[in-house]
Parts: sequence; C-alpha cells; structure tokens
Amino acid sequence: MRRFLASLRDGVGFDILLVGAAMVFLIAMAGLPLIYNVLMSFQQVDMFTLGSLIRPWAGFQNYIDVVREPAFWLVAKNTFIFVFFSMGGQFVIGFALALFFAQNFPGASTIRGLFLVSWVMPGLVVGAIWSWILAGDFGVLNTILKGLGIIQSNVFWKSDPAFSIWAVVIANIWLGLAFNMLLLSVGLAAIPRDLYEAAELDGANALQRFWTITLPMMRSTIGAVLSLGLIGTLQQFDLFPAITEGGPANTSTVAQYWSWQMSFQLYDFAKGATISVMMLVLVLIASIIYVRSTRHEVRG
Repeated sequence: MRRFLASLRDGVGFDILLVGAAMVFLIAMAGLPLIYNVLMSFQQVDMFTLGSLIRPWAGFQNYIDVVREPAFWLVAKNTFIFVFFSMGGQFVIGFALALFFAQNFPGASTIRGLFLVSWVMPGLVVGAIWSWILAGDFGVLNTILKGLGIIQSNVFWKSDPAFSIWAVVIANIWLGLAFNMLLLSVGLAAIPRDLYEAAELDGANALQRFWTITLPMMRSTIGAVLSLGLIGTLQQFDLFPAITEGGPANTSTVAQYWSWQMSFQLYDFAKGATISVMMLVLVLIASIIYVRSTRHEVRG
C-alpha cells in the first residue's frame, strides 16, 4: 500500500490511474454493449427472450435472412448514396470554405464562427428546420429554385421517391459542413507559409501550389476527415425520422434507420443487431485502410 501511495504521489501511478479509469468507463459503456450486440446477432431474439442472456443459437442465419429481405438491396443502395454524396458534399464544400477563410480577410473569423451553428445544433432540430425548408408546398428551397428559374413547379422533396433520399443528403451535408471545415482549416494552418512563398517565386500558380503543396501536406488530415466523416455519416439517425421517416416505400431508408425499425418497430432485435454489426464491419474496414495508408506518416 505504501508503494502504491508513493506511485500516486510521483505522478506515474496517478497517470496510470487516470488512464485506467477511462478504460474502465469505455469498456463498461461501449465495449460490453458492443459485445452484447454482436452476440445477439448470432442468436434468436424476440420479445420473450430479450431479457435473457442465454438464448437459442442461430449462427449466421440472421445474416442470411437480412440479405434475403426484399428491402435489403434498396437499403444498401440508399446507404451508399447517403454516405458517398454526404461525405463528398461535406468534404468538397468544407475544403472550399477552409481555403476561403484561410485568406484572413476582415471579418473572416466572425463569418467562420457562424458556420459552427450547424455543428452545435441537435440533429432533430436540424431535421425539423430542413423539414420546413424542403416542404413541397411552402418550402424555402422551392421558392429559391423557382425564383432562379431552375424549376417551374414545386418539388416534393420529402414524399417523391425520386428525391426523398436526396432531401436527407442535403440536410446532412449542411449538418456536417462545419466539422469538415474546422478540421481542414487546422490542417491548412499547419502548412508552413514558406513553402507557398518559395513556390510562388518559382512561378507556380495557385492551382499548381494547391496540387503540389496543399494536398500532399494535408494527406493525413484529409484521411482523418474522411474516416471520421464515414463514421459520423453511418451513425446519422436523427435526420431520417425528422424529415422522411424512411419513406415513401423505403426509398429513403438507410442501414442505421432500418436497424432501428427492425428492433423497435418490428421487434426483431436479432436482425436489428445483425444490420448494426454489418455496419460495424464496414467502419472497421475503412479504419484499417486509413491506418495503413498513413502508417509511414505516423512513424515519421
């Protein structure tokens, strides 16, 4: 006990204690539920066996049943559209804004701070706002598009099967835009200005400086932004019940919302857990690819 108290006083033991407390918290609040969810995806779970830990074993039958579901390929396509175009829109517009505000013009910090409003707002609030904006009869977006002459009649973004998934994509791009801009701005600020000055003296134009200096120097930052964007997009749930509720006819249902529907509307907890495990595998694969692609940078 004396040695333990001495280790706490010298700082080393105290650091271990802090790390240990954080690890215990993570294991209790994240690790155990994750293991429980994976285990449930291999069992037969219904309302009568939900409270039991030991249930009939199903093996991979739940995964086979999920793939055989009539809505599986539609949900897979919607998930791909939602993830790809949400991440692409957030990254491209966020990068453009980061480059724009890097010019340090008067009022840049104030205007940049206004973009953070979307980041701090709850997802359900953002969904409610965009539900009004995308309304077919009185929505602001239709009014703007008709004023610009892009459309002639109202587009029913939330109830038209051709546009419902894009309605959620638009809202999610706005929601995650500030996060991408903030991280990319930090990456831009870390690039030495001397490199740009030397390239400019050598006659490189703005586009050449961007391709030869900005992108290579921000490789690790871009990888982190895309990895976190993938995880955040796959976790996005609030926008769907607030805007489209997965409709019409599952045309805006994605994997995370489908998992919730299976578990808490159809009470098929095993299939809900199975869908979430499938998503977890996708995130792990993306994380491994990111770590391997930046391994040399971490070592350096």
